[in-house]
Amino acid sequence: MKDLKHIYELEALLQEANNVLVQQAKDRGEIAIGSTCSLIPEPLLNLPGCFSVRLRAPRTGSIEMGTYYMTGIMCEACRAILERAIEGGYQFLDCMLTPDSCAQMNRCVENIEHLDLCGREGFFVTYADVPMKSDETALRHYVRQMRQYVLEPLEKRFSIDTSEQALQKAVSLHNRISRLLMDIGDFRREENPRITGYEFAVLCLASYCCPKEPLLPILEETLAELQNRRPDQRPGFRAKVVLAGSEIDDPRLIHMIEEAGALVVADRFCLGSFPGREQIDLRDGEDPLVGICRHYMEGGQCPRFMNTEKIRERHAYMDRLARHFHADGIIYQQIKFCDYWGYERAYASRVMREEYGYPVLSIDRPYAVSNAGQLRTRVQAFVESMEIKKLKKQ
Repeated sequence: MKDLKHIYELEALLQEANNVLVQQAKDRGEIAIGSTCSLIPEPLLNLPGCFSVRLRAPRTGSIEMGTYYMTGIMCEACRAILERAIEGGYQFLDCMLTPDSCAQMNRCVENIEHLDLCGREGFFVTYADVPMKSDETALRHYVRQMRQYVLEPLEKRFSIDTSEQALQKAVSLHNRISRLLMDIGDFRREENPRITGYEFAVLCLASYCCPKEPLLPILEETLAELQNRRPDQRPGFRAKVVLAGSEIDDPRLIHMIEEAGALVVADRFCLGSFPGREQIDLRDGEDPLVGICRHYMEGGQCPRFMNTEKIRERHAYMDRLARHFHADGIIYQQIKFCDYWGYERAYASRVMREEYGYPVLSIDRPYAVSNAGQLRTRVQAFVESMEIKKLKKQ
């Protein structure tokens, strides 16, 4: 297929946390907020006058200094982010608003704070307590925490408008981005999709790592371009898969999987579109903050939610995705030493295989894609096993 018009531009943006769009927003006087987890709702970090940047460490090499401060049995993503902070990669940030969700990421952020690695004057960090189950009591606590540790600091420190109107405007922007990405992603349902999982991952990841307003025309043009794009007559894949698990902040991992023959048709991982790019529906007459928190709590699919209902909901959610996108199998992947996804990967892999009947590949992997060469071999073997099962059914 012909390359998408904006794909190289977006790939270049993803090479640095402090990319061109971030620099332009800073030049306009906007506040840059470091984000580490989706449990701090994105619209709260993208109110008029500020924007969020999801922390990642593109082109990671050595993580020796991150390991020195965090030990070698901590999540590699957290160590890589700390390493990048030590290198000076996040000095453009004005603050970091983080949830008390993952102990390892908390340790990373605490080191960034105590080592004063984001040396801007007035830089600060907040830590909000977020729910581990989904009910009305948890929702009330969630709302209080978001008000105390996100909205009030932004208003007090930077005079950011946190009114109901501002929240509604931020939700509207979030929904515009989400609609465009979901419309683009729906092309993956086709028998021979006109967009690859890698291309979609680049588009989606940019929406987490860049100011959102400048991305709107890029996504609109890409959607129009795809409506007239024709896929190669001979499909370049041998099986379709849903990819789930730990955050994937380097699309090259998906490119590697697709080179091995498995087209990624749905992305159920941190920084993917499910559920992160589902639209937020606010109820008439309800405080927008309550509606935003309800969306992230009830719709959240993070394994940090540990009540039985949520666990079963995640399995049913995966089943719906696999059927909706006509997937042949599921790949669960986990960054080494990721606690939450370590448990979820082990349990969900068994459930989806034995109770739902899907072929499942379960892997742990290094954070750096350059160190994930063995993954290609495992995906190739998985694809071959699915092909053999299809032949036996025939």
